[in-house]
Amino acid sequence: MSEENSEEQSGGLVKILLFAGGGVLLLLIGLGIGFFVFGGQPADPSEEIERIIERSDPEAAARAKAEAEADAAADPEVGEDGELLGPPQKIVKISPDVEIFQTTYYEFTGTLTTNLKNSRKFLQVGIGVSTQYDETVMENVDSHQLALRSEMLGVLSGFSVEQLQDKDGRQALLDQLRDVMNAKLEELEGFGGVEGVHFTSFVVQ
Repeated sequence: MSEENSEEQSGGLVKILLFAGGGVLLLLIGLGIGFFVFGGQPADPSEEIERIIERSDPEAAARAKAEAEADAAADPEVGEDGELLGPPQKIVKISPDVEIFQTTYYEFTGTLTTNLKNSRKFLQVGIGVSTQYDETVMENVDSHQLALRSEMLGVLSGFSVEQLQDKDGRQALLDQLRDVMNAKLEELEGFGGVEGVHFTSFVVQ
């Protein structure tokens, strides 16, 4: 009777050892597979946090991703040789689509001197002109410089000291000089083309 009990106890012990050994073996196999799959590296806590955020609040996850991308763009990773490791960032430059014309200038030689209206004072000015038309305009101005000087002296002598004391008065003088030059060029060549008149010097004495 006692022999049968001892055999039953030994058989139960063997079963327990087999189950325990099998469990340990399965645990070791699981650890080995985990090590093989994940490369033995511990999980990144930030990645785990991101996964939790994505599951709980998708909008927060999207915001966090956008902020991370913005930080990466603002502070790109640089290698040891100074080259950017990440992709280059575009710099957007907004500019109007306009057509730009070249402006050419011509300066009359010397100065023009004349007495001012109702005054004993004299006006001495240097004159230059500009245009965005082709060089034909400036060739005509140079060819007819003598006639244009005569027209300009007539305009200059019609202004008084008081009229030339402020910017508006001087601009009115420039506008009249442009108009008489274009009128003379149209008379002589059939086309004016002078778009701007400029003082290169201006002295009242």
